[in-house]
Amino acid sequence: MKTGSRMIKTVLCFLIIVCLCGCGSSRELNDLGIVLGVGIDKDVESGTVQIAAQVVKAGEISSSGKKNGGSEGKAYVNFKDTGNTVFAAVRDITTQSSRKLYFPHSQVLILGRSAAEDGVTKYLDFFMRDPETRLNVYILVARDSAEGVLDTEPQLEKTPANMIFRLVEGEAKSTSQAMAVRLRDFKDSLMVKTNAPVAPIVEISDDGDQKTAKINGTAVFKGDRMVGELDKIEGRGLLWVLGKVEGGIIETTSSQGNWVSLEIVRAKGSFSTELVNGKVKITITILEEGNIGEQAGPENLTTLSEVAFLEKQKGEVIKNEVLAAIQKAQELDADIFGFGESIHHKYPKEWTAMEDNWDEIFSEIEVEVKVEAKLRLTGRINRPAVPK
Repeated sequence: MKTGSRMIKTVLCFLIIVCLCGCGSSRELNDLGIVLGVGIDKDVESGTVQIAAQVVKAGEISSSGKKNGGSEGKAYVNFKDTGNTVFAAVRDITTQSSRKLYFPHSQVLILGRSAAEDGVTKYLDFFMRDPETRLNVYILVARDSAEGVLDTEPQLEKTPANMIFRLVEGEAKSTSQAMAVRLRDFKDSLMVKTNAPVAPIVEISDDGDQKTAKINGTAVFKGDRMVGELDKIEGRGLLWVLGKVEGGIIETTSSQGNWVSLEIVRAKGSFSTELVNGKVKITITILEEGNIGEQAGPENLTTLSEVAFLEKQKGEVIKNEVLAAIQKAQELDADIFGFGESIHHKYPKEWTAMEDNWDEIFSEIEVEVKVEAKLRLTGRINRPAVPK
């Protein structure tokens, strides 16, 4: 019995070792060009696709960034090529790069305005289909050229792609004036007939000798074509409705007319849909809590009357941001909120008669906005430091 048991254990150990030994599809890191960001532009004259792939230089990332007598070396290289399709252009980059492009660590996918207005489906198909790409990459639209954005100065980061990645996340959390959109979510919205996908806009800021990237606005799509954009106020209005406001500053005035900055600490947003006498009614409900971040006047903002005044002012600002977003969306005939899908799920029978005419219905829907805004804290001081 003991011999048989020992034999079984030996065979099991051998099988485990065989299963763990090596990986037939493994690749050495030194053979791969790690792509952190991709830019896609359309050449208007030839109609070809222009691809810019930002590949990290691992040696520079791990070093202090100085080499050869103190001269600063970039931690990345941008490879560029053209083709009739994205896949062909990506594959042609191998004629320039000594390493095969590797996409699983890509952080941002940037569409140039020419590509966005042309229709993005054909430019995104490769990134949705290829098994090495990831759907959690952030998607953005460049105000001009995507290639140009990847050539900007990264400032505090090692690469422009990583800087843009951090800008997207920072914008969503600190100001909530543009939504962080992953390729997966963009794809899902794109596949719904009545939904209008959105993506943050990245542009080049020329600061003297340095060109840097910044987030400024939200691109709006109808179908797969960019048809317009939201400004910062309208962008946050969209996020209020979707319940995606994570932070930000609301500027308003006190009862004395002095500027006050109020910090958004917590926020919830939702909407409900109803059919009233055959017409669509949308009710948007927003709950917000915040603190006093700064005041420019000498008055006491902690009195009950002043707190109530500021809460009312703040609620009006929020309501106006929401209404601004709705007005712009209706002007563009673009349901960026998903109102149509909500009606589809709640009233499936009625939706069959509404779907084909949703653009006309959306432009005339009745919207009610309810806002409850509260002030909780005043910060480290209750009253400003002014002479008595």
